Amino acid sequence: MSDGLEGVVAAETVLSEVDGQAGRLIIRGHELDELAGRISFEEVTHLLWDGFFDKLPADLAPAIGAARAAVFAEVSALDTGLLDRTPIEAMRALTARLADGDDLEVALRLLAAPAVFTAAVVRAQAGLAPVAPEPALSHAADILRMLRGTTPSKAEADALDTYLVTVADHGLNASTFTARVVASTHAGLGSAVIAGICALKGPLHGGAPGPIIEMLDGIGAKENARDWIQDALARGDRLMGFGHRVYRVRDPRADALKAAVRKMGTGSNVLPGRLDFAEAVEAAALSILKNHKPNRSLQTNVEFYTALLLESLAFPPSAFTCVFAMGRVAGWVAHAREQVAGGRLIRPASTYVGPMPKAAA
Repeated sequence: MSDGLEGVVAAETVLSEVDGQAGRLIIRGHELDELAGRISFEEVTHLLWDGFFDKLPADLAPAIGAARAAVFAEVSALDTGLLDRTPIEAMRALTARLADGDDLEVALRLLAAPAVFTAAVVRAQAGLAPVAPEPALSHAADILRMLRGTTPSKAEADALDTYLVTVADHGLNASTFTARVVASTHAGLGSAVIAGICALKGPLHGGAPGPIIEMLDGIGAKENARDWIQDALARGDRLMGFGHRVYRVRDPRADALKAAVRKMGTGSNVLPGRLDFAEAVEAAALSILKNHKPNRSLQTNVEFYTALLLESLAFPPSAFTCVFAMGRVAGWVAHAREQVAGGRLIRPASTYVGPMPKAAA
């Protein structure tokens, strides 16, 4: 038996391949480098969904924009009870209000939901009124506009777009596998997506980028990095942003996001010297981890530069996992449709290790 199902093949997919030994991510025949920063989130969604929906428009941008406008009606359900919750819990609750089903309209609204609801929740928790979507804008640009109340610069919208593309799909990770399990029961896309959000919420999956900002703020300056990291490891703390269940070399998504932060450059919300500081912390961490755990390859993962990028775009750390969901929902929907189209009900076996009943006298 494999602990955590590691190495167990649970599905055949045309969607993505994660090569942990070579540090490669392939999405429908394309290397990540061919996609991140080169095509839009709307285009990568089309790439993932192609063949899984009848009459899929060649240009998904207008349909996604219309879906943002449609789901905004549910923001009216954002009451005090939800505002007392974390952003991902409130976003999940609002998403659960959407109609379930398996058609393209349902899929588009599910794609729009994390973007619209997260922006509304973050603003409401800050005492600000929600901002209605502008369907004509790109998905990334409208997310930032709904969050901040002003139209972002092209560099900022491009940075968020790169992030959404980078995290859109990543093999059979915990949330995607969860979505496929639910989809295999024919429960509907809405149920599969909500299940994916539930899995993503965990700190061992999508819930990790927020603590990286806490780490960077705790370190404070380059010269403190080595002592802070060594003290954290001595306490037995897990160093967020380093190591991955699959990758045995550097996570290719980390470099794509680092390049996106650098591309924003001056004139954006990137704090002066923040990228240089983060690079110094990264170098110190990699050096210490190499000596601390010489038998394990603990390299920079996607979460490290995700935290820096989302901070630069003015997302609060409490909402970082919600932004992850904004991108990954495209993959959840594609995997759910693929599972229903060609897969059976997922029902693995287990090995019973509990006590046996006493033999009858």
